[in-house]
Amino acid sequence: SWTSFFNPERATDIPGTTTDHAHAVLSTRPTTDRHLMWATATSIGSPAACMVGKQIDYNPTRAADGSLTVSVSAQANGFGLEWCDLLTAGIRTDTTATNGASRDFGSGPTLFGLQAYLQVFAFTGTSVTIKLQESTDNGGTDPWADTSGGAFTVVSAAPTAERIQTGRTQSTKRYLRVITTGTFSNVQFAVAVARNDVSTVF
Repeated sequence: SWTSFFNPERATDIPGTTTDHAHAVLSTRPTTDRHLMWATATSIGSPAACMVGKQIDYNPTRAADGSLTVSVSAQANGFGLEWCDLLTAGIRTDTTATNGASRDFGSGPTLFGLQAYLQVFAFTGTSVTIKLQESTDNGGTDPWADTSGGAFTVVSAAPTAERIQTGRTQSTKRYLRVITTGTFSNVQFAVAVARNDVSTVF
């Protein structure tokens, strides 16, 4: 559950004038799944709550001072709410193929795979592949290599979102990073990952 704040002083927040702000997105109340990501901060490694679920409601409330807030909630569908770590520093912007900074999980490898969430907010170009890579020592003596099952579907338009998971008994190394490849001039996105320390079955 969360509260969305509506700002009437911004022309771009007037209903019908934009397609990517809270009212325009949430008021539609689709019956299809939503991909939800709430980050506690905007640094690599910051905790993020991620979920694929159904939006349940959209309840605007006008206070006496004129402020308009909207109460929204969602229920997980299929996977439950997953606490992840950001692999991007909030929303990351790449203008060319990029090897992102890594996240040190402090131990490894783990033997139970991972789940990862992607949200793409803007895209200009032909296509971009966003995928995970791993190493035991941050690319020192163990070169970075693609994580098996760690590539998201090729992106050619935005906005879009996806959840992926690797094999349930797959080894995952200590360091993870996100890289981009393809033909593009701008992609803005966020990635979060849940690296399983114990056997996880959905």
